[in-house]
Amino acid sequence: MSLQAELENVDVEFAKAPAAIRDPIMATRLDFAKSFDPSGAIKVGQKIPGFSLPDSVGKTVSSAELLAAGPLLITFYRGGWCPFCNLALHALQARLPEIKAKGVTLVAITPELPDSSLTTAEKQGLEYPVLSDVGNKFAHQLGIVWKQPDELREVFAKIGNDLEKRNGDDSMEVPIPATLLVDRDGTVKNMFLDANYAKRVEPDVVVGWINAL
Repeated sequence: MSLQAELENVDVEFAKAPAAIRDPIMATRLDFAKSFDPSGAIKVGQKIPGFSLPDSVGKTVSSAELLAAGPLLITFYRGGWCPFCNLALHALQARLPEIKAKGVTLVAITPELPDSSLTTAEKQGLEYPVLSDVGNKFAHQLGIVWKQPDELREVFAKIGNDLEKRNGDDSMEVPIPATLLVDRDGTVKNMFLDANYAKRVEPDVVVGWINAL
């Protein structure tokens, strides 16, 4: 089954959720997908800004040291609470041997604090680094942040999703789940960006990017 088919299955199940939860989540997702202007986001051919971010055990990891080892595949995810993100992370994990065989380092980046990202890494069996971009500072530099509307606060509270606790701030901001392939010079060679967070790049496409480097 393709990743997109798995993601669509999540939506099928979510359609059965109570209307008080389902309707505002769906409405805000579609509104943002329609209103997002990608012109402010990083583009293929541009260089990523440098970063130094803690991994899930608190060790600081820099873009300089990652790129010194070769090309870098970066995937952003909203948090371990997002079923779409978990499927995408797991799908990349399944292709990790192929990615590593080409000398590419895969990292996931999330606004969640290291304790939360460690939980996600353990639950999903991830064997690649998960970095914490607290406050979405790096994601803001790339122009890929969504400030979720306040109307979702009450919805998240009903389902036990405490973003303030998980992220260490009360901004309600999350990254758009972009995936970027960056060469060892820091230049974006390929990129997937869709404001509808239910859509993600297929791992086959990512492997194709890497094979074409």
